[in-house]
Formats: sequence, C-alpha cells, structure tokens
Amino acid sequence: MKSWFNRLILALIVSITASEVAAICNKRFLNPITEICWDCIFPISVGAVSIRGGGRPDTPNQALPVCVCPGIPPRIGLSIGLWEPARLVDVANEAGCFVNMGFDIDFGLLSLGKSSATAQNGGSTGSSWQAHYYFYPLISWLGVVVDGLCLQSAQFDVAYISEIDPLWQDAELNNLINPEAILFANPIAQAACAADCVRSSSGGLPMDTLFWCAGCGGSIYPIQGQVAAHVGGVMASQVVATKMVARMHRLLLARRTSGGTALCQTVSAPIIKKSQYRQQFTRPVPTTSGRYGCGPMGFSTQFIDRLREFPFKGESFGWLMWRKRNCCAL
Repeated sequence: MKSWFNRLILALIVSITASEVAAICNKRFLNPITEICWDCIFPISVGAVSIRGGGRPDTPNQALPVCVCPGIPPRIGLSIGLWEPARLVDVANEAGCFVNMGFDIDFGLLSLGKSSATAQNGGSTGSSWQAHYYFYPLISWLGVVVDGLCLQSAQFDVAYISEIDPLWQDAELNNLINPEAILFANPIAQAACAADCVRSSSGGLPMDTLFWCAGCGGSIYPIQGQVAAHVGGVMASQVVATKMVARMHRLLLARRTSGGTALCQTVSAPIIKKSQYRQQFTRPVPTTSGRYGCGPMGFSTQFIDRLREFPFKGESFGWLMWRKRNCCAL
C-alpha cells in the first residue's frame, strides 16, 4: 500500500514538473543594437548606383537618380533604395508568449490554443503555433540613413494577435479570407514550390509568381498557424512567419514598398510580394551576420538552425522582417 502511494506521489510530481517545463516562454526584449544584422540594410542605391555589402540579392531599382512625385507643385527628389527592419513576428509554442517583446500574458480561456505536434499515421508530421505581428520602424526611431518621404512616420504597434482571431485556429474558417486556397491543394502546385526553395536558397530572390509557396517550407496556404510538415522548430517558425506576413497583406495591413510604382507612396497589395522581404532569426539565439543572417523569404533554414532550438528555454521563436523600400527622398 505504501509503495503504491509513493508511486502515485512520484507520478503527480513528474506530471506537475512536465507541465511547468512545457509552459516556459523564452521571452526577451530584442536589443536594437546588438541583436540586429545591420549589414542587412545593404545594398543601398541612388538610382542605378548601389553600395553593396554582404553579397545579398537585391530587387530592381530605378535607373535615374532623380524622381518626381505628383502634387502642387510637383515634388522632386532622389530615387533611393534600401532594406529596412520593419516588422517583427513572434511564433510561440504557447498562447500569450510575446517572444520578441519580453513578456507573456494570460489569455484565460483563449490560452487553450497551445502549439502542438499533430499526429498522422502514427508520427508527428505537423504542428500549430500562435503568432504576433508588430510594426517595428527601427530606422525611423534611430533617425539614420535617410529622412523625409523615404521613411514612414509609423509608430511601434502590435498589429495582430492570433489568440483572439478564431480564423487563425481553424483552416476551414480561414478560407473566408483566402478562398483561393483550394486551387493550390494539389500535388502539382506543391511540387512547384521546390523551384522557389532552390531560388531563395542559392543566392537569388524568391519567385513572386509562385505566391502560394513559402520556399523550402512548402505552401503558404492555408494562411494560418498550422505547418503541414514539421522539420524542427526553426523551419516551422519560418513558415508561420511567412504566413503571417502573407496574412497581413490579405488583410491590407501590409503594403508593397518596392518597385517604381511605390516611389511616392506605398501600394495596396492583397497578394504578398515575397521578393521585397528578408527574414532574420531573432529568438532564442539571433543571427546577426553572414549571408543568411537575413535570408530571402523561404530560404532553407539548414543554414542557420544549428543550436537555435533547445528544450525548455528555446522552444518559441522570433523573426525580424527586413523590407525593401524604394522611395523618392526629398
């Protein structure tokens, strides 16, 4: 009887300990000085002349250094192109974990939506995650590089929290905002994503024509927190971060900022333009240098995932989205 009681107590202790371990949120505020890959701002261009660094691919820039924006009177400026740290994405293994901000919140009943591996045919093949999206106009805060029209006067803001969005938790409900998902739920469309993976991982930009692809992570659709094929937390979190940006475009909370039509003002874009983004891993261990310190959207995470996922204190992830900006700086 005593032996049975001791085993029961031990089982309760192990159960409580396991639940505490699973509930850790490896949150830490992102240091804008030491944890940012600052050479990711290159290339910087004035017209067709570029200052390059890091060997990273760039989107096309204007050929002429002088630009004109409509108005009374018309505004004349310089055609500037640069990459700016613009958005932050948390990909959390539990509800309320704001990984890049350094705090967590108890969402009460909404906290039931914890991340988990999904079993299929006896094995864990997929996963589901919570996510948060922030406006992060870091260059504007620091007042560096260029002023005027080139930089938005946006303030830091939490633009999206998945815990309070019922569509994020349910792929079928999510079809309300992306009904075209059914068109890409076939082997041919999914196989095409291999080309996007190769392009983004071999020194090129992702293929905007394959807008349904998340590079090496497979499909963007459905645009919510499920990953169909989980191959490590770093890879899964990159897919969710890509889906999050695509979701913000669909909700018109993200805009096209690169190209000649975006020189004077950003352009509404319900379909994501993947080539205007770079992805920098920030949590739990940031990538701050190297060619894939900020890789093209959908690049293979095998270049960065070594020692960046570990039990207890390294199971939630953060990403910084670098965005190409073409503008007419006054």
